[in-house]
Parts: sequence; C-alpha cells; structure tokens
Amino acid sequence: MRSIADQDAAGLGGAGSVLVRQRRDHAELDLLLDQVQAAEGDRQDELLTKVWRLVFRHAYAEETVLWPVLRRLPGGEELTLRVEQEHQEINELVGALDRTPASSPERGPLLDRVVDLLRQDVRDEEDELLPRLRDALDDQQLQRLGRTWELVRRTAPTRPHAVVSRRPPGNVLAALPLAVIDHLRDGLDRAARTDPGPVRSGATLASRGLAAVAGVVEQLPPLQQGERPSTRPGRTDVQP
Repeated sequence: MRSIADQDAAGLGGAGSVLVRQRRDHAELDLLLDQVQAAEGDRQDELLTKVWRLVFRHAYAEETVLWPVLRRLPGGEELTLRVEQEHQEINELVGALDRTPASSPERGPLLDRVVDLLRQDVRDEEDELLPRLRDALDDQQLQRLGRTWELVRRTAPTRPHAVVSRRPPGNVLAALPLAVIDHLRDGLDRAARTDPGPVRSGATLASRGLAAVAGVVEQLPPLQQGERPSTRPGRTDVQP
C-alpha cells in the first residue's frame, strides 16, 4: 500500500476527502511540534495548548468515525488497536505533563516522549491505516466520511481524558459533557494568560474547579463502555 503522504489530493479522493483532511491536520501538527521544541516558557505553553486542541479533537474524530470503518476491513482490528494504545499513552503522558511544574527536571523528557509518540502516531496512520481506507472506499465515500469526520472534530473534547473509552459507545457518550467543560476551561485559561491580577487568579481557580468536575464525569461507568482491556494494560476496571 502507498502512504497517503506520497499522494496528491486527487489521488486521495478530492479536497473534501477524509484522507485530505487528516493529512492537513498532520501537517499542521508537524509545524506546531517543531515550534514547541524551539520555544520556552510562556511561549511554549501557548503552543502546547494549540497542539492539544488539534490533537485531541483530531483523535476523537478518528476513534468515533474512522476506526469503526477500518475494523470492518481485514486486519483492521489489530491495526486500530495499536493506534488506540498510542492515543491512550498520549492522553496519559499529556495529563502527567500538565501536572508537572515547568521547573521540574522531569518535564523535558516527558515532553520529548509526547512529541516522539505524536510523530509515530502520524506515521502509523499515514503509512498503514489510512491507505487501507483509500483501497476500500471510492471518492464519494471518502468525501462523505470527511464531512462526518469534520462535524465530529469541531464538537470534540480538546483535552486529555485518559479514563474514557477509546471506542463507542463510551467515547460517544463522553463527547458532549467533556467538550463543554474543555471549551469553558480553554476560555478561562486564555483569560489567565492575558489578564493580570484578580482576573488571572479567578480564572485559574475556576479552571481547576472544572478540571475536578471533568475528573468526576470521566469516572462514570457508561463512559468506559466499549473499551478493549488491551488498550490499557494493567487496567482491570474497564467496561467492555
């Protein structure tokens, strides 16, 4: 199979194809990761926020729209499980990174691991998973899938939620409450970065409160349904 990285838009089903949309996000991610690695301090934090918003919305759309289609193809179950494991590890690492102070010596290696895993995830998708969609679907099907993918991506959570299932129905049930909480936190965090004094303190406190709410929502059993236990090695409490 030929990597989608080596094909033009026409070969991938046209401008609206899900393959073209996926590759566009991947290209944006690659540029952002280069900028993150070259930045420091507040500028790096600002860029990381952009990366998380891109990555988690993108991954949610994949897990909800694309991987169920791929699992119906020969070998699709094994391939999507591997990528789900990568997504799970990224969620866990980003959560750990968010909890790690900027001054901690652990932050650099954590960030390097996240960047390496994101780049590996792109290669696995472009070189192995997505070419299978190109082979299995015609241009119209790819464009219809692209419209659905885009709609889901625009309404998806923007932050890591490592406890929630990577598969339907759990991830579908999680989308609305967690997306609302995430978007509220995004606005509060922007206010905390740009406004001085009491506004910054209040916005930071409110964002932390919403993070606690998200933590409670994540633990709801319906949001863990559909998960493959092998996606999270060592976890025995997932709901298949």
